[in-house]
Amino acid sequence: MNKNELPIIPLAWLLAVVLLDQLSKGLVMAYFAMYELRPVIPGLFNLTYLTNTGAAFGMLAGAQSIWRQVFFVGAAVVAIGIMVFSYRQFRSQGKIFAHAIGLVAGGAAGNLIDRLRFGAVVDFLDFYVGTHHWPAFNVADSAITVGVGLFILGTILYPPKESEK
Repeated sequence: MNKNELPIIPLAWLLAVVLLDQLSKGLVMAYFAMYELRPVIPGLFNLTYLTNTGAAFGMLAGAQSIWRQVFFVGAAVVAIGIMVFSYRQFRSQGKIFAHAIGLVAGGAAGNLIDRLRFGAVVDFLDFYVGTHHWPAFNVADSAITVGVGLFILGTILYPPKESEK
């Protein structure tokens, strides 16, 4: 594997995720009223417009605004830093890590942009069965989840060599 080609993969994912995330959130904010639901697949999936001042699943939503902002901006900066460090550590292990790192960094950046612009993250994907709804999420959250899954899969498929431990 050519080490020189790998920086393009995470950067491409980062840019693609941020672009798709911000575009989709912009469309939702332009065409939906807050809390509006539009069924896409009745009984399974709606589009909606919500904001989340907390973390995943609304955690920390009750914390004071300034501390919440400091925490989330700091966490996003740390996450992106960890992704840069991880890229340097894992780039020789396989391309799966380059994809994973780009997805996670792009998702973190997309949600960071929301927090800096609005003080909250825009969520709009609402999956449910009957009356049981999964917490609403967005493209950035999806990218983070897929990226973490790829990272875990990569550690299983490409364990560190003895010389790298």
